[in-house]
Amino acid sequence: MKTAELDWFKSSYSSAQGDDCVEVAVTEQAIHVWDSKNVTRPSLAVGRDGWGRFVTFVAEV
Repeated sequence: MKTAELDWFKSSYSSAQGDDCVEVAVTEQAIHVWDSKNVTRPSLAVGRDGWGRFVTFVAEV
């Protein structure tokens, strides 16, 4: 699946003005993360297990 075809969700931590925007898309295989203020960069795809470990780590910090 191409990243343009994904259903992207804006992070709740992004500013209301839309200038600090991180978007996330979820598929069966991966979590995709994209910085929409810099459209020249590709999205980052992380496996679901890896994403779960990352979220757990961040929650503990």
